[in-house]
Amino acid sequence: MTAAVIDIPESFAFLFGRERYIVAWGGRGSGKSVNIARCLLIRACQEPLRVLCARELQASIRESVHKLLADEIDELGLASFFEVQQTVIRGRNGSEFIFAGLKHNVAQIKSMQGINVCWVEEAQLVSKASWEVLVPTIREEGSQFYIGFNPELDTDETYKRFVLNPQPNSVVRKVNWDDNPYFPSTLEAERVALKERDPDAYLTVWEGHCRQALDGAVYAEELREATVGGRITRVPYDATKPVHTFWDLGWADSTSIWFAQAIGFEFRLIDYYQNSQKALPHYLGILQERGYVYGTDWLPHDASSRQMATGRSIEELMRDAGRDVRIVPRLSLANGLNAARTIFGKTYFDDNRCADGLQCLRHYRYETDPDRGTFKNEPLHDWASHGADAFRYFAVAMQEPPKAYVPKFTRRLDIA
Repeated sequence: MTAAVIDIPESFAFLFGRERYIVAWGGRGSGKSVNIARCLLIRACQEPLRVLCARELQASIRESVHKLLADEIDELGLASFFEVQQTVIRGRNGSEFIFAGLKHNVAQIKSMQGINVCWVEEAQLVSKASWEVLVPTIREEGSQFYIGFNPELDTDETYKRFVLNPQPNSVVRKVNWDDNPYFPSTLEAERVALKERDPDAYLTVWEGHCRQALDGAVYAEELREATVGGRITRVPYDATKPVHTFWDLGWADSTSIWFAQAIGFEFRLIDYYQNSQKALPHYLGILQERGYVYGTDWLPHDASSRQMATGRSIEELMRDAGRDVRIVPRLSLANGLNAARTIFGKTYFDDNRCADGLQCLRHYRYETDPDRGTFKNEPLHDWASHGADAFRYFAVAMQEPPKAYVPKFTRRLDIA
């Protein structure tokens, strides 16, 4: 391979450190992704590296940094050293770049061996559960994380974990558009236009400031009041009261479960779990592992539909497993959202065990109408909607009047 001159701006020199966590965060146009890619390609030329390129959601290789790396290989004249295949990139010295989504590949991630570097792109979306699987998986001597993201909310797990509370042996740098000496004129025009049109959005998009709430966030006010009121805190499990569960079902999408207790006039959300591409026995196993004393499992109306593969419904399968099951009453989306807003004021959330569910609620937002520049009447269906739907089912179920208590008694009959 002929010698190559690769230009890395001085503001990104920290990428060549050997700290366990190398974190580059900030606004648009800084060149975070390109410079991380260049740094890792340089290192992969100098020493054999096995690099896992990860992100929270990756339905196909097109959603990964595969193309970015391939483009940089061509740009830097490294095509004679790297072989770019459809799903992997390999170097002549044994270096390898592999690609995976975190949310749908927990078992695969756990089984990975020999990873020297894990590059997590768009890390603002990575959940607490994914970090807790990923971090102990990258355990080779001297292994590193490269973490790049544009922040959204200061309550997001990645921001809390790496910016507000930096990990030991880490370097954390905020980099923005003015740290990029090659910042293009096209982006400069967009930057200036947004600054004039919407100064608040500008601070987030270009200067890397966290938003107080996402534009169009469905529960922005309710979550703010819950935070100020101290209702997002440590919430202990009361073993004298049953735990009810509230489900949103999915396969390719997430299945989400909230765990709740009713204590007096309060509702306490003590736990949350989500996963995808798992059959029902997996979730029943999770419930058993939690070790709670359970009450009722509340399922969405589609749980009554029979599946073609088995000829039976989720409702029937759970009843056969000994669960006490009820179907959440059908209610319009608007009425369901109103029920959720109503119940927020008397609901407490465990800030640790419910972290991923809270992240869904904070990112649940109305879809925008690009033609009118306004918000539509219905929320956007994305990764956050499943946890939010399960919360809505919780609200609808809890506003149902309790079943009337019918006392049991015996009557003595005197027969002559």
